[in-house]
Amino acid sequence: MSLIDQDVPHRRPVLSGAGLTKDYGHNTVLHEASITVGRGESVAVMGPSGSGKSTLLYCLSGVMTPDSGDVFFNDVCVSTLPDARRAELRRSDFGFVFQFPGLLPELLADENVALPLMLAGTSRRGAISRARELFPALGLDGLEGRRPGELSGGQAQRVAIARALILEPAVVFADEPTGALDTETGEDVMTLLVSTVRDRQASLVLVTHDERVASRCDRTVRVVDGRTASDSRSVS
Repeated sequence: MSLIDQDVPHRRPVLSGAGLTKDYGHNTVLHEASITVGRGESVAVMGPSGSGKSTLLYCLSGVMTPDSGDVFFNDVCVSTLPDARRAELRRSDFGFVFQFPGLLPELLADENVALPLMLAGTSRRGAISRARELFPALGLDGLEGRRPGELSGGQAQRVAIARALILEPAVVFADEPTGALDTETGEDVMTLLVSTVRDRQASLVLVTHDERVASRCDRTVRVVDGRTASDSRSVS
């Protein structure tokens, strides 16, 4: 039986998953996993490769639907929403940062950040203006006009963080966001990610296998063989 979070701060939950199970063929990747994320809280999800931690993130964010169990975001059952409504939720309330930035090579840095706003109907001028407001806080001042190929790995990942934050999401999901970076650059990016999300009073769900990365978050939830096996506060 999985362990539901036992040391959750006294904050109103913004996101929760209970009894989440996900199978791929005959392979059970998640087995009754449970997690609760408080408003404004950062939670690291740790576990070895193949433990189910990324699948847990994808179920929580509505990218996947669990075979059983429920995911709730602000009291809305995400796991039972139709595909179109879940896609809308991902665009409006969730932000994503992955191991590789996934920037569009033909767009400038500020255009990559502004893209979610433009897709939501904001004018190009207005979207780029708002995008550029994020650049100084992320150490990107002066790089607005560069294309992805002209950015270092750390700079590109910071642009991806800005893109994730542009719509002011309630929850940011990050899957191994420092996995492709060297140690020093990864630590810088992680510091910016946690502090910037916290400054915007959003919640962060971060998948990592690195204890140093996890230590930057408020709590750590460990996934072992598809189960949420422990939940503890990080000490940094």
